[in-house]
Amino acid sequence: MGESSDSVSIDIDMIPLGGKELVVKTSKGSISVFVCGDQEKPALITYPDVALNLCFSTGFFSFSPRSGKGMCMSCFQGLFFCPDAASLLLHNFCIYHIDAPGHEFLQLGADVISSDVPLLSVDDLADQVAEVLDFFGCPFVLKEVLCLGVTAGAYILTLFAMKYKERVLGLILVSPICKAPSWTEWLYNKVLLNLLYFYGMCGVLKECLLQRYFSKELRCGLHGAESDIIQSCRRLLDERQSLNVMRFLQAVNERQDLTESLKQLQCKTLIFVGESSPFHAESVHMSAKMDSKSSALVEIQSCGSLVTEEHPYAMLIPIELFLMGFGFYRRSPFASSSSNGSNPTSPSCHTCIAPELLSPESLGIKLKPIKTRPTS
Repeated sequence: MGESSDSVSIDIDMIPLGGKELVVKTSKGSISVFVCGDQEKPALITYPDVALNLCFSTGFFSFSPRSGKGMCMSCFQGLFFCPDAASLLLHNFCIYHIDAPGHEFLQLGADVISSDVPLLSVDDLADQVAEVLDFFGCPFVLKEVLCLGVTAGAYILTLFAMKYKERVLGLILVSPICKAPSWTEWLYNKVLLNLLYFYGMCGVLKECLLQRYFSKELRCGLHGAESDIIQSCRRLLDERQSLNVMRFLQAVNERQDLTESLKQLQCKTLIFVGESSPFHAESVHMSAKMDSKSSALVEIQSCGSLVTEEHPYAMLIPIELFLMGFGFYRRSPFASSSSNGSNPTSPSCHTCIAPELLSPESLGIKLKPIKTRPTS
Protein backbone atom coordinates (compact mmCIF):
# COMPACT_ATOMS: atom_id res chain seq x y z
CA MET A 1 0.00 0.00 0.00
CA GLY A 2 1.33 3.44 -0.85
CA GLU A 3 2.47 5.78 1.86
CA SER A 4 0.52 8.87 2.80
CA SER A 5 1.72 12.00 1.03
CA ASP A 6 1.88 13.97 4.27
CA SER A 7 4.28 11.59 5.99
CA VAL A 8 8.02 11.53 5.47
CA SER A 9 10.51 8.99 6.73
CA ILE A 10 14.03 9.54 7.99
CA ASP A 11 16.73 7.33 9.44
CA ILE A 12 17.87 8.19 12.93
CA ASP A 13 20.96 7.05 14.81
CA MET A 14 19.58 7.36 18.31
CA ILE A 15 16.21 8.16 19.82
CA PRO A 16 16.54 10.45 22.89
CA LEU A 17 16.10 7.66 25.44
CA GLY A 18 19.59 6.46 24.62
CA GLY A 19 20.84 3.02 25.50
CA LYS A 20 22.93 0.38 23.81
CA GLU A 21 22.35 -2.90 22.06
CA LEU A 22 24.43 -5.92 22.96
CA VAL A 23 24.56 -9.39 21.48
CA VAL A 24 24.58 -11.95 24.28
CA LYS A 25 25.82 -15.47 23.57
CA THR A 26 23.78 -18.15 25.34
CA SER A 27 23.79 -21.93 25.22
CA LYS A 28 20.77 -21.67 22.90
CA GLY A 29 22.42 -19.20 20.53
CA SER A 30 23.05 -15.47 20.38
CA ILE A 31 20.33 -13.00 21.31
CA SER A 32 20.01 -9.23 21.05
CA VAL A 33 19.48 -7.23 24.26
CA PHE A 34 18.90 -3.50 24.33
CA VAL A 35 19.91 -1.94 27.67
CA CYS A 36 18.48 1.44 28.62
CA GLY A 37 19.29 3.13 31.93
CA ASP A 38 21.55 2.82 34.93
CA GLN A 39 22.52 -0.82 35.43
CA GLU A 40 22.76 -0.23 39.19
CA LYS A 41 19.00 0.17 39.29
CA PRO A 42 16.50 -2.70 39.58
CA ALA A 43 15.75 -4.44 36.31
CA LEU A 44 12.67 -4.43 34.11
CA ILE A 45 12.79 -7.17 31.48
CA THR A 46 10.68 -6.78 28.34
CA TYR A 47 9.86 -9.35 25.66
CA PRO A 48 7.87 -8.51 22.50
CA ASP A 49 5.25 -10.31 20.47
CA VAL A 50 5.89 -12.16 17.20
CA ALA A 51 7.68 -10.07 14.53
CA LEU A 52 8.09 -7.03 16.82
CA ASN A 53 10.98 -5.58 18.75
CA LEU A 54 12.08 -2.40 20.49
CA CYS A 55 12.76 0.78 18.54
CA PHE A 56 14.85 2.80 21.00
CA SER A 57 18.00 2.54 18.92
CA THR A 58 18.78 2.75 15.23
CA GLY A 59 15.55 2.21 13.35
CA PHE A 60 13.07 3.51 10.88
CA PHE A 61 11.51 6.73 12.08
CA SER A 62 8.44 8.25 10.49
CA PHE A 63 7.49 11.89 11.03
CA SER A 64 4.03 13.20 10.30
CA PRO A 65 3.85 16.97 9.63
CA ARG A 66 0.08 16.82 10.06
CA SER A 67 0.29 15.55 13.63
CA GLY A 68 3.70 17.00 14.42
CA LYS A 69 4.67 13.69 15.99
CA GLY A 70 7.31 11.12 15.21
CA MET A 71 6.28 7.54 14.80
CA CYS A 72 8.71 4.67 15.28
CA MET A 73 6.63 1.54 15.55
CA SER A 74 7.73 -1.04 18.10
CA CYS A 75 6.21 -3.22 20.80
CA PHE A 76 6.90 -0.94 23.79
CA GLN A 77 7.92 2.48 22.55
CA GLY A 78 4.43 3.96 22.80
CA LEU A 79 4.44 3.18 26.51
CA PHE A 80 8.00 4.24 27.29
CA PHE A 81 7.67 7.48 25.33
CA CYS A 82 4.77 8.65 27.49
CA PRO A 83 6.30 11.35 29.75
CA ASP A 84 4.46 9.99 32.80
CA ALA A 85 5.70 6.47 32.06
CA ALA A 86 9.27 7.72 31.65
CA SER A 87 9.16 9.41 35.05
CA LEU A 88 7.95 6.16 36.58
CA LEU A 89 9.70 3.37 34.66
CA LEU A 90 12.93 4.94 33.45
CA HIS A 91 13.45 6.66 36.79
CA ASN A 92 13.13 3.43 38.79
CA PHE A 93 14.51 0.77 36.47
CA CYS A 94 17.16 -0.20 34.02
CA ILE A 95 15.32 -1.64 31.02
CA TYR A 96 16.62 -4.87 29.50
CA HIS A 97 14.71 -5.43 26.29
CA ILE A 98 15.21 -8.95 24.99
CA ASP A 99 14.45 -9.56 21.33
CA ALA A 100 13.38 -12.97 20.10
CA PRO A 101 16.26 -14.56 18.17
CA GLY A 102 16.77 -12.84 14.83
CA HIS A 103 14.30 -10.01 15.56
CA GLU A 104 16.80 -7.18 15.94
CA PHE A 105 17.00 -4.48 13.24
CA LEU A 106 18.62 -5.35 9.92
CA GLN A 107 20.86 -2.28 10.27
CA LEU A 108 22.31 -3.88 13.40
CA GLY A 109 23.02 -7.21 11.75
CA ALA A 110 19.87 -9.34 11.91
CA ASP A 111 20.97 -12.14 9.60
CA VAL A 112 18.81 -15.08 8.64
CA ILE A 113 19.29 -17.83 11.21
CA SER A 114 20.82 -20.83 9.50
CA SER A 115 18.58 -23.81 8.88
CA ASP A 116 21.30 -25.91 10.53
CA VAL A 117 20.56 -24.20 13.88
CA PRO A 118 18.03 -26.27 15.86
CA LEU A 119 14.61 -24.75 16.36
CA LEU A 120 14.17 -23.37 19.85
CA SER A 121 11.17 -24.28 21.97
CA VAL A 122 9.38 -21.87 24.30
CA ASP A 123 11.28 -23.54 27.17
CA ASP A 124 14.55 -22.75 25.42
CA LEU A 125 13.50 -19.11 25.01
CA ALA A 126 12.60 -18.90 28.71
CA ASP A 127 15.98 -20.37 29.62
CA GLN A 128 17.63 -17.76 27.41
CA VAL A 129 16.10 -15.04 29.58
CA ALA A 130 17.80 -16.55 32.64
CA GLU A 131 21.13 -16.68 30.80
CA VAL A 132 20.77 -13.05 29.77
CA LEU A 133 20.29 -12.08 33.42
CA ASP A 134 23.37 -14.09 34.36
CA PHE A 135 25.36 -12.30 31.64
CA PHE A 136 24.59 -8.93 33.21
CA GLY A 137 25.65 -10.02 36.68
CA CYS A 138 22.22 -10.89 37.90
CA PRO A 139 22.83 -13.03 40.97
CA PHE A 140 23.08 -9.78 42.95
CA VAL A 141 22.00 -6.68 41.02
CA LEU A 142 19.21 -8.47 39.16
CA LYS A 143 18.32 -11.07 41.74
CA GLU A 144 14.64 -10.18 41.48
CA VAL A 145 13.29 -8.59 38.32
CA LEU A 146 10.02 -7.24 37.00
CA CYS A 147 8.88 -8.53 33.62
CA LEU A 148 6.80 -6.89 30.89
CA GLY A 149 5.70 -9.01 27.94
CA VAL A 150 3.19 -8.83 25.10
CA THR A 151 1.23 -11.92 23.91
CA ALA A 152 3.93 -14.40 22.79
CA GLY A 153 6.48 -12.49 24.88
CA ALA A 154 4.06 -12.60 27.82
CA TYR A 155 3.93 -16.40 27.50
CA ILE A 156 7.75 -16.63 27.48
CA LEU A 157 8.06 -14.45 30.60
CA THR A 158 5.25 -16.32 32.40
CA LEU A 159 7.06 -19.58 31.69
CA PHE A 160 10.30 -17.97 32.88
CA ALA A 161 8.57 -16.94 36.14
CA MET A 162 7.37 -20.52 36.64
CA LYS A 163 10.78 -22.06 36.01
CA TYR A 164 12.78 -19.47 37.96
CA LYS A 165 10.40 -18.48 40.75
CA GLU A 166 13.10 -16.96 42.92
CA ARG A 167 14.14 -14.50 40.21
CA VAL A 168 10.83 -12.82 39.39
CA LEU A 169 9.28 -10.16 41.57
CA GLY A 170 6.29 -9.31 39.39
CA LEU A 171 4.73 -9.73 35.95
CA ILE A 172 3.04 -7.12 33.77
CA LEU A 173 1.41 -9.04 30.93
CA VAL A 174 -0.25 -7.48 27.89
CA SER A 175 -2.84 -9.60 26.04
CA PRO A 176 -1.17 -12.77 27.35
CA ILE A 177 -1.72 -16.35 26.25
CA CYS A 178 -1.40 -19.34 28.56
CA LYS A 179 -3.20 -22.27 26.92
CA ALA A 180 -1.97 -24.62 24.23
CA PRO A 181 -3.18 -23.38 20.85
CA SER A 182 -6.68 -24.44 19.87
CA TRP A 183 -7.08 -26.35 16.62
CA THR A 184 -8.28 -23.14 15.01
CA GLU A 185 -5.27 -21.13 16.16
CA TRP A 186 -2.88 -23.98 15.36
CA LEU A 187 -4.20 -24.26 11.80
CA TYR A 188 -4.23 -20.48 11.35
CA ASN A 189 -0.61 -20.26 12.49
CA LYS A 190 0.30 -23.11 10.12
CA VAL A 191 -1.05 -21.02 7.26
CA LEU A 192 1.06 -18.06 8.43
CA LEU A 193 4.13 -20.30 8.69
CA ASN A 194 3.65 -21.46 5.11
CA LEU A 195 3.24 -17.88 3.92
CA LEU A 196 6.46 -16.91 5.70
CA TYR A 197 8.34 -19.84 4.21
CA PHE A 198 7.17 -19.55 0.60
CA TYR A 199 6.37 -15.84 0.20
CA GLY A 200 8.19 -14.03 3.01
CA MET A 201 6.66 -10.94 4.59
CA CYS A 202 3.98 -10.59 1.91
CA GLY A 203 0.97 -8.30 1.97
CA VAL A 204 -1.46 -10.98 3.17
CA LEU A 205 0.80 -11.90 6.05
CA LYS A 206 1.20 -8.28 7.12
CA GLU A 207 -2.58 -7.89 7.18
CA CYS A 208 -2.86 -10.97 9.41
CA LEU A 209 -0.26 -9.58 11.81
CA LEU A 210 -1.93 -6.17 11.89
CA GLN A 211 -5.18 -7.89 12.87
CA ARG A 212 -3.24 -9.67 15.62
CA TYR A 213 -1.85 -6.40 16.99
CA PHE A 214 -4.50 -3.70 16.55
CA SER A 215 -8.21 -3.03 16.80
CA LYS A 216 -10.34 -2.61 13.71
CA GLU A 217 -10.88 1.06 14.66
CA LEU A 218 -7.17 1.80 14.44
CA ARG A 219 -6.56 -0.32 11.34
CA CYS A 220 -9.33 1.40 9.39
CA GLY A 221 -8.54 4.90 10.64
CA LEU A 222 -10.63 8.03 10.21
CA HIS A 223 -12.46 8.30 6.90
CA GLY A 224 -10.64 5.20 5.69
CA ALA A 225 -7.21 6.85 5.92
CA GLU A 226 -4.52 4.59 7.36
CA SER A 227 -3.06 5.91 10.61
CA ASP A 228 0.62 6.73 11.10
CA ILE A 229 1.10 3.86 13.51
CA ILE A 230 -0.25 1.31 11.00
CA GLN A 231 1.99 2.69 8.25
CA SER A 232 4.99 2.53 10.60
CA CYS A 233 4.12 -1.04 11.55
CA ARG A 234 4.01 -2.06 7.89
CA ARG A 235 7.49 -0.62 7.39
CA LEU A 236 8.81 -2.37 10.49
CA LEU A 237 7.42 -5.70 9.27
CA ASP A 238 9.25 -5.15 5.97
CA GLU A 239 12.47 -5.05 8.01
CA ARG A 240 11.86 -8.48 9.51
CA GLN A 241 13.67 -11.57 8.32
CA SER A 242 10.71 -13.79 7.51
CA LEU A 243 12.49 -17.07 8.29
CA ASN A 244 13.46 -15.76 11.75
CA VAL A 245 9.86 -14.73 12.41
CA MET A 246 8.79 -18.19 11.28
CA ARG A 247 11.01 -19.83 13.91
CA PHE A 248 9.53 -17.75 16.73
CA LEU A 249 5.96 -18.32 15.57
CA GLN A 250 6.60 -22.06 15.27
CA ALA A 251 7.86 -22.19 18.85
CA VAL A 252 4.76 -20.34 20.06
CA ASN A 253 2.51 -22.63 18.02
CA GLU A 254 3.96 -25.65 19.84
CA ARG A 255 3.54 -24.20 23.33
CA GLN A 256 2.14 -26.18 26.26
CA ASP A 257 -0.82 -25.33 28.47
CA LEU A 258 0.27 -23.42 31.59
CA THR A 259 -3.18 -23.19 33.18
CA GLU A 260 -2.62 -25.76 35.93
CA SER A 261 0.57 -24.04 37.07
CA LEU A 262 -0.80 -20.49 37.23
CA LYS A 263 -1.90 -20.70 40.86
CA GLN A 264 1.65 -21.73 41.81
CA LEU A 265 3.07 -18.46 40.52
CA GLN A 266 4.70 -16.73 43.46
CA CYS A 267 4.86 -13.26 41.95
CA LYS A 268 2.25 -10.52 41.69
CA THR A 269 0.71 -10.14 38.24
CA LEU A 270 -1.02 -7.31 36.41
CA ILE A 271 -2.77 -8.22 33.14
CA PHE A 272 -3.85 -5.79 30.43
CA VAL A 273 -5.92 -6.81 27.44
CA GLY A 274 -7.73 -4.89 24.72
CA GLU A 275 -11.38 -5.79 24.33
CA SER A 276 -10.85 -6.14 20.58
CA SER A 277 -7.82 -8.41 20.94
CA PRO A 278 -8.09 -11.88 19.40
CA PHE A 279 -6.56 -13.08 22.68
CA HIS A 280 -9.11 -11.36 24.92
CA ALA A 281 -10.87 -14.57 25.97
CA GLU A 282 -7.59 -16.32 26.77
CA SER A 283 -6.33 -13.37 28.82
CA VAL A 284 -9.58 -13.38 30.82
CA HIS A 285 -9.21 -17.15 31.28
CA MET A 286 -5.65 -16.68 32.52
CA SER A 287 -6.69 -14.06 35.04
CA ALA A 288 -9.53 -16.27 36.30
CA LYS A 289 -7.13 -19.16 36.93
CA MET A 290 -4.67 -17.07 38.95
CA ASP A 291 -4.83 -16.25 42.64
CA SER A 292 -7.21 -13.30 42.85
CA LYS A 293 -5.27 -11.87 45.80
CA SER A 294 -2.11 -11.45 43.75
CA SER A 295 -3.40 -10.67 40.26
CA ALA A 296 -5.60 -8.11 38.53
CA LEU A 297 -7.14 -7.77 35.09
CA VAL A 298 -7.51 -4.45 33.26
CA GLU A 299 -9.55 -4.48 30.06
CA ILE A 300 -9.10 -1.57 27.66
CA GLN A 301 -12.03 -0.53 25.50
CA SER A 302 -11.65 -0.05 21.73
CA CYS A 303 -8.18 -1.57 21.77
CA GLY A 304 -6.44 -4.55 20.21
CA SER A 305 -3.66 -6.71 21.64
CA LEU A 306 -0.90 -4.12 21.50
CA VAL A 307 -2.14 -1.91 24.33
CA THR A 308 1.39 -0.56 24.78
CA GLU A 309 1.13 1.16 21.40
CA GLU A 310 -2.58 1.70 20.87
CA HIS A 311 -3.61 3.03 24.30
CA PRO A 312 -0.45 3.35 26.43
CA TYR A 313 -1.90 6.08 28.66
CA ALA A 314 -4.58 3.66 29.87
CA MET A 315 -1.80 1.57 31.42
CA LEU A 316 -0.18 4.29 33.50
CA ILE A 317 -2.35 4.46 36.63
CA PRO A 318 -2.66 0.67 37.07
CA ILE A 319 1.10 0.24 36.60
CA GLU A 320 1.86 3.07 39.01
CA LEU A 321 -0.35 1.56 41.72
CA PHE A 322 1.07 -1.89 41.03
CA LEU A 323 4.66 -0.64 41.44
CA MET A 324 3.84 1.33 44.57
CA GLY A 325 3.37 -1.99 46.32
CA PHE A 326 7.05 -2.71 45.69
CA GLY A 327 8.15 0.72 46.87
CA PHE A 328 8.61 2.30 43.44
CA TYR A 329 7.23 5.80 42.92
CA ARG A 330 7.03 8.35 40.15
CA ARG A 331 9.87 10.87 40.19
CA SER A 332 8.62 14.16 41.55
CA PRO A 333 9.23 17.16 39.25
CA PHE A 334 10.27 19.09 42.35
CA ALA A 335 12.80 16.53 43.54
CA SER A 336 16.14 17.90 44.51
CA SER A 337 19.15 17.31 42.33
CA SER A 338 20.61 15.06 44.97
CA SER A 339 17.56 12.82 44.99
CA ASN A 340 17.54 12.73 41.19
CA GLY A 341 20.94 11.15 41.23
CA SER A 342 20.07 8.43 43.68
CA ASN A 343 19.02 4.97 42.70
CA PRO A 344 15.79 3.35 43.83
CA THR A 345 16.32 0.77 46.52
CA SER A 346 16.27 -2.86 45.56
CA PRO A 347 12.75 -4.29 45.26
CA SER A 348 13.80 -7.17 47.47
CA CYS A 349 13.90 -4.72 50.38
CA HIS A 350 10.15 -4.06 50.14
CA THR A 351 7.18 -6.11 51.14
CA CYS A 352 4.97 -7.65 48.48
CA ILE A 353 2.25 -5.54 46.96
CA ALA A 354 -0.69 -4.96 49.26
CA PRO A 355 -3.87 -6.67 48.02
CA GLU A 356 -5.82 -3.43 48.28
CA LEU A 357 -3.65 -1.91 45.56
CA LEU A 358 -5.09 -4.47 43.19
CA SER A 359 -8.70 -3.69 44.04
CA PRO A 360 -11.06 -2.23 41.43
CA GLU A 361 -11.18 1.05 43.36
CA SER A 362 -7.39 1.39 43.34
CA LEU A 363 -6.83 0.39 39.76
CA GLY A 364 -9.56 2.62 38.33
CA ILE A 365 -12.82 2.28 36.50
CA LYS A 366 -11.33 0.34 33.60
CA LEU A 367 -10.71 -2.68 35.82
CA LYS A 368 -13.23 -5.48 35.33
CA PRO A 369 -12.83 -8.11 38.05
CA ILE A 370 -13.54 -11.61 36.86
CA LYS A 371 -16.22 -12.24 39.46
CA THR A 372 -18.39 -9.47 38.04
CA ARG A 373 -18.43 -10.91 34.52
CA PRO A 374 -21.62 -12.74 33.51
CA THR A 375 -21.28 -16.50 33.54
CA SER A 376 -22.22 -18.55 30.52
